[in-house]
Amino acid sequence: MAGGSYTIVEYFGGDDGYRCGYCKNEKGNFSHGMWSHAMTVQDYQDLIDRGWRRSGKYVYKPIMNKTCCPQYSIRCHALNFQPSKTHKKILKKMNKFLSKGEMPAGGSEGEPMDSFLQDVVEPSALCSEETPSVNSIQEDQSSAPQTEPARRPAAAISDSRPAPAAPKPGLGPDPSRPQCRKARDVRKERRLQRKQEGGVSAPVTPHPTTDTQTSKSKALEEFINNSLPETPLHRLEVRLVRSSPPCSQFRASYDASYQVYRLYQMAVHKDPPDKPSESQFKRFLCDSPLEAETPPDGPDVGYGSFHQQYWLDGSIVAVGVIDILPTCVSSVYLYYHPDFATLSLGSYSALREIGFTRQLQQQAPRLSYYYLGFYIHSCPKMRYKGQYLPADLLCPETYVWVPIERCLPLLEQALYSRFHLDLDAGDARVLKDVGRALVLYKRSIMLYSAYSRKRRGCCDEEEVEQYAALVGQTCAERMLLYRA
Repeated sequence: MAGGSYTIVEYFGGDDGYRCGYCKNEKGNFSHGMWSHAMTVQDYQDLIDRGWRRSGKYVYKPIMNKTCCPQYSIRCHALNFQPSKTHKKILKKMNKFLSKGEMPAGGSEGEPMDSFLQDVVEPSALCSEETPSVNSIQEDQSSAPQTEPARRPAAAISDSRPAPAAPKPGLGPDPSRPQCRKARDVRKERRLQRKQEGGVSAPVTPHPTTDTQTSKSKALEEFINNSLPETPLHRLEVRLVRSSPPCSQFRASYDASYQVYRLYQMAVHKDPPDKPSESQFKRFLCDSPLEAETPPDGPDVGYGSFHQQYWLDGSIVAVGVIDILPTCVSSVYLYYHPDFATLSLGSYSALREIGFTRQLQQQAPRLSYYYLGFYIHSCPKMRYKGQYLPADLLCPETYVWVPIERCLPLLEQALYSRFHLDLDAGDARVLKDVGRALVLYKRSIMLYSAYSRKRRGCCDEEEVEQYAALVGQTCAERMLLYRA
């Protein structure tokens, strides 16, 4: 079997609950999980468009109607994105620092050092475990560890952007009072609610996109690039390096990058000095199942997993971990040097990644979205992702992208919500015949129906049916499900 030709996964189910980092429920967080030994970028694109996300080589999908804090996939239309006043303020703050060396005083606006997300993810819980044996699967992966992985997913790893801080006493809005909303937004919500109560379904249509950027949409690039003098006091360089397989630039900067990660985990997530180990860093943020691909119709840098390094005057101050996929740039994680926390590097890097997505789209027209991970409406500190507009949320039942403006009124009424208003609509990509799912058994690729005949009396059909329903028909008929 040629290496890199197939996605190979082991499915783990999702019956056991584990601690939720959002509401602190000890057994309330549920998700399905798979260990991916290899994965094509198209398969991962199709999976994240069905609510899956990766943490290292572990791929997980929250059980939306069961978990205590439902996590909805969110994407931004990068071509139509226009920075808000807050975004412009962050970009101006960075440019002011680069131009004049003025470091903002006090805590970083919207990015408290006491990060809310420290309890959402504990990378060592996953990274300390070894991966399952694949020695019998691929000859070119003989170096893979030989034991079972943790079956507890590291949920919300992609939700690592620091969350907005609560206003200080006496400043800003009163957090105990409802947020003030525009009258037109209230009217829209009321009209939508009347339609729902009357059984009228509004059509689900995506946000309009355009291949040409308007003068307004160019404001992001103007704020990033055009405001700096010819000789700024500080120089910021953003370098894209492939992390898997690691390129020479990645290897040369590996130690420096790890030291920034270590400082970040200790300062922001309050880890003890021995917890952010190098092995944890490697498995959590460097290892990836994605195959490096450079198709002729793709961007010059190719597809796969990368680190976007922010070099300030010759030193790394922040690293954005991203996946470049056929239709999107997917944010995985962001860590930064705590000495520069007041520069709002989490929000700044998100804006730079949106700009990077627009740059890639000029080479690969299909690549026009920026995925921010998960949106958790039940957690107020995670609602900031809805500020990168225009944005869509993924319907958890039909896997159709729905504009976020239509979703928010529904989420105000219930933690879990179906966004597609046509109650007769279902999952259009469900696999109706589980026998057509591909499996890998004793180094042979076969249909599950053939595998069942070989293994007379095997009782895993229910598990394979669950797996096929979660990954969808396209992936079930193309990926290889490992059978021992």
